[in-house]
Order: sequence, then C-alpha cells, then structure tokens
Amino acid sequence: MKQARFFSLLLGICLLFTVSASAEPLLTTNGGVAMEASALPYLTDSEDAPIVYYISDISPEGLVAAYTALGVDLPGRVGVKMSTGESTRSNYLRPELIGDLVRSLGATIVECNTAYGGNRASTAMHRQQAKDNGLLDIAELDILDEEGSMELPVEGGNVLSVDYVGGHFANYDSYVVLTHFKGHAMAGFGGAIKNISIGFGSSMGKVWIHSGGTRTSGSIWGDQNAFLEAMADAAKAVDTYMGDRIVYLSVLNRLSVDCDCDGNPAEPDMHDICILASTDPLAIDQAGIDLVYAMPDSASLVARIEGRNGLHTLEAAEQIGLGSRSYRLVNIGE
Repeated sequence: MKQARFFSLLLGICLLFTVSASAEPLLTTNGGVAMEASALPYLTDSEDAPIVYYISDISPEGLVAAYTALGVDLPGRVGVKMSTGESTRSNYLRPELIGDLVRSLGATIVECNTAYGGNRASTAMHRQQAKDNGLLDIAELDILDEEGSMELPVEGGNVLSVDYVGGHFANYDSYVVLTHFKGHAMAGFGGAIKNISIGFGSSMGKVWIHSGGTRTSGSIWGDQNAFLEAMADAAKAVDTYMGDRIVYLSVLNRLSVDCDCDGNPAEPDMHDICILASTDPLAIDQAGIDLVYAMPDSASLVARIEGRNGLHTLEAAEQIGLGSRSYRLVNIGE
C-alpha cells in the first residue's frame, strides 16, 4: 500500500505517468473506483507495446486532453466517426461532451445508414435523428453511404477479402474514431473495432459483415463467430487504408449492456470509468475490456460480452495483425 500511495502522489505531480505492470499503482476511475494495475491482464511495461492514454476526467476538457496526448497533427479534411444514436434516449456521446474537440478539429461528423430499419435507415431520417440529438449544432454531418459504397481490400482476413464502406469514405484525409464503449446485443460489446467495421460499413457493407461475407442484402443474422471475425477483417481494411491518418478515442461512460443503436437501451448499472486514446484499435479495445472486467459492478456487461462470445473479436483481430492486445497505459491526470 505504501508503494501504491507513492505512485498516487506522483500521478498528482506529473503530467504523464506510465503505469507499469510490476509497479502496482492505483488507477482511479471517473466514478471514484480504485484498481490495481494487476487487475489489467494485458497491461505490460514492454516498450514494444502501443500506448493507451488514460484520463479519468470524462468532460470536454478531458476529451481534448486525451486527443492532445496522442501528439498527432492530422492532415487535411478530418472526419469524426461516431454513432449518432438511434433516439434521444440512446447513450450516444452527447454534443456537450464532444463539441469542443470536434470544433477544434474543424471536423465533420461521419456515419453510415443502418441495415435493420429504425430511425437511421435512410439519409433523410438519419439526418433528422442527428439533428434531434443535437449533433448538427456542433458540426456538419456526412452520411458516407448516401451515394453508395466503395471497396477496400482486406489483407489476410479470416473470412473477408473485401470490405464495403460508405462511398464518401475517401473524401476525408484523416479520421478521429470517437467511440462510446458499451455493450451490444449482437457483438457483445461495441468498441473501436466495431466502430470502424460495422460503423464505416455502408448499408450493404453491414449485411456483408454480419453475414460473415456471404451476402450483401437481406437478413443481418448469420453465424456468430463468422460475424465477429468479419468485424476484425473489416476493421483491418479501414485501419490499413488510413495508416497513420487515423486515431482512436473511447469514452467509457453510460456503460449499458445495449448499444447506441438501441432506441430504448437498458439503464447502465455500473460506474463510469474513463476516456482512452491510442493509435492502435486493438490495444484500445483490449484496455477497455480489461478496465470493464476489473470493475466491481460490471457483472451485467461482462455477462453480455461473454454471452455473445465478444472476446473472439479481439482474438480474431490479433490473429490477422490488426494491432496488439498488449498495451502500455499512460495516465494523463487525476
């Protein structure tokens, strides 16, 4: 405990502090929950592992600080990829939280239409829902598949050799992938990998991924593991195409078992945790999973993840070289 208190003191003094798996410092979440580094199984102190930045302050200032910590200067036209939310009751990231960051980037919010009906199944409906959710007050919105799809190659995929994203995808020079980490009725959880696979997928591309690459129209239901593997494949297509022009921010708040695509989601029954930032989509998702599993009140969300075999997405992503499940954690403030 003395060592833990020592490192907690250092966190209050230093701007940056790398959390070491051997040093056992305490992390404090936004909800005031403390946890030991040993509770995060994929945390490492290896210099070869990608960095995931951590800030417990879930606020507009905290989100800007998380992005700034990445030290990137994204070129050209920037798109912010996020879920626009199925209804005003959905747990999408509120404009009050993200507005400062989006405005500072001069960015456009980008999203694709759904493949399952609902309030975002057409461009006109989708745009109206985004307006109702307050997102058009902070930025312009581009529905990427308004004019169809474009193909991205998948290198070494498990089940896909091609990915179908919205046709406007190539109109942007850089992307900030702004993810609300949460549960999901089909995938188990929704993180950065889901945001750049299903999220960037055109309406037909969503069917393609859900079906494990067997069809581009009709039902979104298919083999579960093939669906999870297709998400990893599609995410690799996007990440490879963008190279160093894409970064990842994940907000671990309002941690419902249901996705932002649910218009009437279950109320969260666990504490908020933090904001994460990384250039590695697999590392940031693994860190998010580790943090959720380490929380004392995450039983419902863990059950949802495991009930859908959601961790298989991370296994599949690692297998195809999307990124690293091991990560270093850098705390950028208490």
